[in-house]
Amino acid sequence: MREIRRRYPRQPILAVGAVVVKDGRVLLARRGKPPSYGKWSLPGGAVRLGEGLKEAVAREVREECGLDIEIGDALEVVERMVRDKEGRFQYHYVIIDYLASWKGGEIATSSDVSEARWVLPEDLHLYDTTQGAVEIIQRLLEKASS
Repeated sequence: MREIRRRYPRQPILAVGAVVVKDGRVLLARRGKPPSYGKWSLPGGAVRLGEGLKEAVAREVREECGLDIEIGDALEVVERMVRDKEGRFQYHYVIIDYLASWKGGEIATSSDVSEARWVLPEDLHLYDTTQGAVEIIQRLLEKASS
């Protein structure tokens, strides 16, 4: 299988993410690779050819954080575009974020994530998060409670 060209891609990359909830806390993952290296965000990543969206998000959370999740129906679609100094698209992702609940496992991070932790929603502002992450988390939590 050909590797996806993430930096300076030829077309947008389809990706998934998860707002994982356990005991009223949300899972945050600190990015261990660009883009957004060092920032806190949702666990997730690129969808592989032939892989279903929910299958991809479950795989990404398992690979990045060592957790098994149950994926809900609530979702949010976001687009992330990063241009370099010359104005070329360095990164372009279309991300489908799902609301999910923790099913099992203990946090065990991979090379894509330098750190992960469970955070109370009211403490999200204390973290240096990727653009829009807090708002996505809040919207998906609101969808779940309505």
